[in-house]
Amino acid sequence: MAKLDDCRSYIKQLLTTYSQYGKSEGEVEVQTIFDTEHDHYQLVYVGWQKNRRVYGCVLHLDIKDEKIWIQHNGTEANITDELVALGVAKQDIVLGFHSPYKRKFTEFAVG
Repeated sequence: MAKLDDCRSYIKQLLTTYSQYGKSEGEVEVQTIFDTEHDHYQLVYVGWQKNRRVYGCVLHLDIKDEKIWIQHNGTEANITDELVALGVAKQDIVLGFHSPYKRKFTEFAVG
């Protein structure tokens, strides 16, 4: 249970930090979504810029079997390095945006 709590804490810390970098232009909000019941976590932009609707997921991470799954990284940053720097072991990070076949060629968990 402590490992799961640590994973949640690391993800919340990471997303909160990235939410502060988000630009609020017009009526665009940067939202952090923390679903601790199902362990889904996202950073999204939502709102209006001029007459155009803005909505998009910037970061999406899940926790499955006490591993952090990076489902989407729409930033230029290498968030795996940031998770490792926070104390997450590489074998506890899954690059979910890669196919299962490709994951075995990374230094991270397969699944």
